[in-house]
Amino acid sequence: MARSQRRPARKKTGAFLKDFRKKRQNELGRDPSHTKIGEKQLKSIRVIGGNRKLRLLNINMANLYDPKSKTYKKAKIINEIENPANRNFIRRNILTRGAVVETDAGKARITSRPGQDGVVNAVLV
Repeated sequence: MARSQRRPARKKTGAFLKDFRKKRQNELGRDPSHTKIGEKQLKSIRVIGGNRKLRLLNINMANLYDPKSKTYKKAKIINEIENPANRNFIRRNILTRGAVVETDAGKARITSRPGQDGVVNAVLV
């Protein structure tokens, strides 16, 4: 069944809302990519306007920013420590924005959206 981003079918009171038009293709959504830790794997998808969006399926490297020295470097992602989005994402090693990961340079918080940007950017904490 397709994912929909339409308004809900019911009001807050529980009454049904009346349809004022048919379903539209631009109201369709997609399943989340659930980016995991592993060998790099990308998927390119077509979005509205004919543009492309990169979905990151697996990744084991991050672009790491060190606020003290104000430098960037590549770091290997070892494990996920904390994820405010969903506590079950930690044991499944699903990377999202705001997740804290353990890298070879220390703990880092992810600042990009891996499932939509196609890259993992992080800041040392």
